[in-house]
Order: sequence, then C-alpha cells, then structure tokens
Amino acid sequence: MKKETYLYSSTWDRLRNEYKIFLLAFLFIIIADSIGQIQIPVGPGTLILFPIFYALLLGVLSGPEALKIFKTKEVKAASKLVIVAICPFIAKLGINAGATIETVISAGPALIFQEIGNLGTIFFALPVALLLGLKREAIGATHSINRESNLALITDMFGPDSPETQGSLSIYVVGGMVGTIFFGFMTTMVASLNIFHPYALGMASGVGAGILMASATASLSVIYPDMAAQLSALASTSETLSGLTGIYVAIFVGIPLTQKLYEIMEPKFARLRHEPSEVLTRKAAERQAAAEALTGKENETQEPGKVLTQTTTETAQKKDEEK
Repeated sequence: MKKETYLYSSTWDRLRNEYKIFLLAFLFIIIADSIGQIQIPVGPGTLILFPIFYALLLGVLSGPEALKIFKTKEVKAASKLVIVAICPFIAKLGINAGATIETVISAGPALIFQEIGNLGTIFFALPVALLLGLKREAIGATHSINRESNLALITDMFGPDSPETQGSLSIYVVGGMVGTIFFGFMTTMVASLNIFHPYALGMASGVGAGILMASATASLSVIYPDMAAQLSALASTSETLSGLTGIYVAIFVGIPLTQKLYEIMEPKFARLRHEPSEVLTRKAAERQAAAEALTGKENETQEPGKVLTQTTTETAQKKDEEK
C-alpha cells in the first residue's frame, strides 16, 4: 500500500494547507476547558469526567466517520502531529526527574520497583488483543499503559507508520477517554473497601500518566479531604518515579517480553480464529529470502569456475590445432 507523505516548503505552507486542524483543535481545547470536571456519584464510587475526555470526544465526532468535518487526509496528517504535540510533555518529565533526583534516590523499594507490577498486565492484555484479531499492533498496545513516554518510545523504535505505533496510539487515545473515568471510579471503589491505607492508594495513583494520576488523586481527595496534600505529594513522587523507571522497564523488559510472547502466542490464536498467522508467514518469507540469497551466492561462486574451465578447454583445443 502506498504511503501518503506530507511535505511542505515552509511552516506557512503547512499552516495554509492544514489550518482547519489547528483551529478546530484550539476550539476543542477551549470548549473542553470551559466544561471542566464533572463528578457523578455512582454507589460508593464517583465517576469523574476530565476535559481531555470532551476534547477527544469532539475530535472523534468531527472525523470522516461521523460529522465529516475532517477528511481522511486531514486525519492522517493530524495523527503525525501527535508525537510533536507530546514532546514538550516528554521534556517536562525529564526536567521533573532531574529536579527530584534526591527524591528518587531516597525513595523506598516500593516506589522504585512498582513499575515492574505493570508487566503483569502483558500476560492478560496480549491474549485478549490477539483474540480480538490484532497482529503486530498488539505489541505496541499491550507492552504498557501507553501514555506519552511509551508512545514516544514505540514511535522511535518501530517508526511512526508501523503497526506497533498504530496499536500504541490507539490505546493512548482510548486510555485518554476511558482511562480517566475508569481510574477515578476504580479508586473510589477500592477506597470504599477500607482494605488499603490512603497513602498506599496515593502511591498507586502514580502510574506514569499525568491525566490518570490526576483522576485518581482527585477522587482520593474527595474521600480523604484531610489527607489531600499528603496524597498529592505521594502520587506526584510515584508519578515521577514511574515516568523515570517505566521507560527503562519498557525498553529492557516490557517490549522484549511482549515480542517474545507474541511470537509464541500469535500462531495459536491465529489457528483458533481460522486465519493466516503473521508470525509463520513472516518467518516463511524470511527463510525464502535467505535461501534465495544463499543460492545467489553459490551461483556467483560457481560462475568464475565455469569461465576458467571454458577458457582452459579453448586453450587446449588451440594447442591441438597448432600441432
């Protein structure tokens, strides 16, 4: 399939062609921020709707499958701007990590190694993704919670047009819409059980995603108003550490583990779904390419020998004729 490219001679040329994206994005931000947070009590828990939810919802409704304000070409162009838009946030994570290096060093094992707990979700999420029919998209979608730093990492490792990045971006968008609601509601439900200390819930709120931490912390502050400051501090420290350690856990453990499990599990789920296996098809193509390359080398090796034999024969015939 031919990939579309968006090359412009200048920034002004790009703005002139894609002005609708920037104007409507700014309009959606104003609308979402004007609505603000909405808290909906549900039993012992509370649903909290954040501005990012409204902004994403407006973006989905304006797409070519709904109100058709944006065309498919504009949607593809906008998708390539995601990594550009989150770069300032990635820089902010690095600045915060450097500014709180003493906190990182003095933090206990529970905070430093909590990111390893996210690896457990791979064993649950990857089979579900494969069962739903995802292929290599499942690697990007299930290796982590797929927030800003994870999306940037996957894009850098596999490329912006790769299936892995498409899977990561999908979970990033869905997580922004559903994740904030789920985190806020789940936090209130767990807190209502009175099993964990509020400080433990505060530390658990920092999963490496600022919007998800804000949702969980806001819910905890409503339940424990006297501890709001302490819970916010613990969540922020946990968030910083998760952002700092999470990227290394993803690079050295999360992504390699997901790739290995994918190689093992994908053929089984493909057989279960009665469809071709991407892993087996790719390996067969690699074997064929290797065999063709080997055959080509053997032919190159044999050709000089043939020429030498032919030359020797011709020389011998000439000598016989001279005699």
